[in-house]
Amino acid sequence: MSTLQHHRVWNQAAYDAWLNKYGEPEVYASKLAQKPLKALGTLIPHFGDIHGKKILNLMGSNGAKALCLALLGADVTVVDFSEANRQYAEAMCKSQNVAIHYIVSDVCAYDDVSASQSYDIVFAEMGILHYFTDLSDFLQIPMRYLKPGGHFIIRDFHPVSTKLIVSRGSTAKIRKHKVEGDYFSSELTAQPSALSKYKTSDSRQADTNPDDDQTVWLRHWTLGEIVTAAAKSGLWIQQLIEEPNLSSEQFDRGIPKTFILTANKPSQSSERI
Repeated sequence: MSTLQHHRVWNQAAYDAWLNKYGEPEVYASKLAQKPLKALGTLIPHFGDIHGKKILNLMGSNGAKALCLALLGADVTVVDFSEANRQYAEAMCKSQNVAIHYIVSDVCAYDDVSASQSYDIVFAEMGILHYFTDLSDFLQIPMRYLKPGGHFIIRDFHPVSTKLIVSRGSTAKIRKHKVEGDYFSSELTAQPSALSKYKTSDSRQADTNPDDDQTVWLRHWTLGEIVTAAAKSGLWIQQLIEEPNLSSEQFDRGIPKTFILTANKPSQSSERI
């Protein structure tokens, strides 16, 4: 599966998918603006004092997190290769009279010499790492754009929940878990895109057309591979936090669902001990 195919998937009907999930951008933006700290969730303690910070959001999707950060006083740049995502994000920001910089580009192809070593924080979150077949390419981006001493944050799905355990059942009484994956597999797996469930009925029918295929091929990494790749990039790892299911107190208790990895770019005067 090529980057071109992923690009096509995330541009096909993406705007309509966000409309189906969140409503008009002005409506969703108004909801986010009421409680931007809540919308940033467990990321917020890792940002510190946001006001005045220069922040780069990699693969920032529809701009929800970028909007919240901008409302809190940050100077935010998003890099994402979906034009539809940009349109939705900028409509949200316009409705709240805030500005973000939204650059439509493959993050690994993004090259802005004037912005190198200029960001206080680089972050990405939820459904990011599995799109890369080589993590070193992705993890060189924070090294390139962070200021010395700058902070990198990645929050993503925990490998135990993506590679090992399958959960089925929509109520607590019938919720079942089964270990049926191979945690150590390095194979690419075909899955419907995250947007496919929010498509209209008309666009779902188009899925039978190979030119409108919503299938993506993902590489699910182990936690050890992720941490090792971050360390090899030159980042100094600060924390690895494993999170339970934060969306329900009834489902999947005791199973890690997400994780947060934080790291710093070494300052020029720093030396490893």
